[in-house]
Amino acid sequence: MKISERFKLMVDKAENIVISTHIFPDADGIGSEIALCLAMRALGKNAICVNEEPLLERYKYLDPSDVVISLADYRSFYPDALLDLFIVTDTNSLERIGDGVKKLASSVKEHLFIDHHPCPKSVMENNCIDTSKAATGELAGDLIQSIGVELTREMALPLYTAILIDTSSFRYPTVTGDTHRLIGSLMDTGVRPPHAYNMIYGTKKITFMKLLGKVLANVHTTKDEKIAWLTLSEDLLEKFHVDTEDTHAFINHLLVLDNIKVAVMFKEMGDHVKVSLRSVGVIDVGVMAKNLGGGGHDHSAACIIIGKLDEVIKSTIEKLQILLIEAEKHEEIISLG
Repeated sequence: MKISERFKLMVDKAENIVISTHIFPDADGIGSEIALCLAMRALGKNAICVNEEPLLERYKYLDPSDVVISLADYRSFYPDALLDLFIVTDTNSLERIGDGVKKLASSVKEHLFIDHHPCPKSVMENNCIDTSKAATGELAGDLIQSIGVELTREMALPLYTAILIDTSSFRYPTVTGDTHRLIGSLMDTGVRPPHAYNMIYGTKKITFMKLLGKVLANVHTTKDEKIAWLTLSEDLLEKFHVDTEDTHAFINHLLVLDNIKVAVMFKEMGDHVKVSLRSVGVIDVGVMAKNLGGGGHDHSAACIIIGKLDEVIKSTIEKLQILLIEAEKHEEIISLG
């Protein structure tokens, strides 16, 4: 069964629908759930988005109709709701949606993941998962159009933003002609790229620029310069009064280095360190992240490691060097074959 057919089948037989996304959601998960919720409502469905926590202030402009509420508010407003379908965007695991929302999902018989991340074949076969899509927002836009719902500007802005963020402004190799064709449809509703870009990235204070300068001034590379990394400690974020949400794109500055194969950002989070990976060319950082206990795409992945920042940096770079040597050998064999 095609993804679009499965989506239509599941939506047609449901009346009361909850849509959610992963904890600490990004614009892709948020934009996708908002647009899908609006599309469900356009079909006459009782649909609402329920996340573990309230929507961050920085994302509220994507949701002028307030379709996203917290789990606490959902329990308050709809204590006796009976649900037919539980949709999850931008992840394919209930373990990633938060304990409270997971409990809500367990009370619903029908689940549907809408996602573009790699997953086991058994999960892919029973859901709407397409790893060829540049963003979950791209897949969500396609699915909305496939059921005959006309895209409105209110749906289009969150979808455009989802794709913009998850492709790092359309620079990743997963971006295709189909991606841009959907972008054209979104722009036809009145979405303006400069406005969409400025709203999600925002204007910055001078402290942001000083933090970025400090971080980039302390970039490190391996001797062969194939791996480069930068570090964000909690002390730095506190010193410059910069929201951690504003630092996600810092890692992309490393991708312009001459010999770069793998870019890494280490972000201190209490007794954990978030390790973000990006790649250029054919190196699959999704495989690397999986070896480190995380996962993701071939060009963008991450993991979280328990430990002190300096120790995590040292051990992770050593592992990545080994993994990169193995990856390059594999690519050499393929090219010779």
